[in-house]
Amino acid sequence: MNRALTSTNLPNWPVRRGKVRDIYDLGDRLLLVATDRISAFDWVLPTGIPDKGRILTQISAFWFGQLGVPHHLISVEVADFGLPPTVDATSLAGRTMLVRKTRPVPFECVVRGYLAGSGWREYQATGQICGIRLPLGLRQSDRLPEPIFTPATKATSGHDENVSFAQMAEQIGDRLANDLRRRSLEIYEHGAALALKQGILIADTKLEWGLVEEEPLLIDEVLTPDSSRFWPLDRYLPGGAPPSFDKQYVRDWLSDASWDKEGPPPALPDSVIQGTRSRYIEALERLTGQPFAWK
Repeated sequence: MNRALTSTNLPNWPVRRGKVRDIYDLGDRLLLVATDRISAFDWVLPTGIPDKGRILTQISAFWFGQLGVPHHLISVEVADFGLPPTVDATSLAGRTMLVRKTRPVPFECVVRGYLAGSGWREYQATGQICGIRLPLGLRQSDRLPEPIFTPATKATSGHDENVSFAQMAEQIGDRLANDLRRRSLEIYEHGAALALKQGILIADTKLEWGLVEEEPLLIDEVLTPDSSRFWPLDRYLPGGAPPSFDKQYVRDWLSDASWDKEGPPPALPDSVIQGTRSRYIEALERLTGQPFAWK
């Protein structure tokens, strides 16, 4: 199996390292390098998932091409990046996006089609999610009567916080908030319908937007197993938590391990690494109908 890429180093280019990405500033453009780092419970784990960054980048590129909405992606081809000839670009191939620089909107645009995760917990406590009242008697993982838009703040550390649409509109203005809600719902419905044909339920997703002047562009990753809950249609059963193609497999192992979630997390065993990698690959191949090129 290939070794996981957990860090990159391009000479003389400013870099900002997120939990799972290295972001290089090229002036009016950015180079987003999806490493193989994986995070859970607000920790970056000491063990990466080989090729995870390539898989997620290919899924995002697929969706950017499918959705027909304005977005920030310029190219995923290394030859277009303008790298100095001294840079070995091998490690960047397949995992890197050249994108337009934008002013990121300070909210996660979350769309939920099913009752899961923090939405399920909030519904159990209050009967609503982000101020949206839902029918009584729904079970965990039930399909909602219609998809709902439930924004969240972008936390620089710790958890994002669910907020009401009114709070989002108060901060960024009614016009932009309504526009992003409409666009996000349309993207979810389009993507969910396409994924369903491939045997995948997209339970919910987190979208990010940036502005170039006043034009919203879809940015970051889109409809990947890291930003969405992917469930296999043939194993979906409401009333519990279905198996998934995302990193829930890692979260489940960590929850069963003797780790208090306060100190540094343990390294993942090889069985979990391989099991997680295979789930990501299956999601890619189901969605795109193409084999993963770096097997």
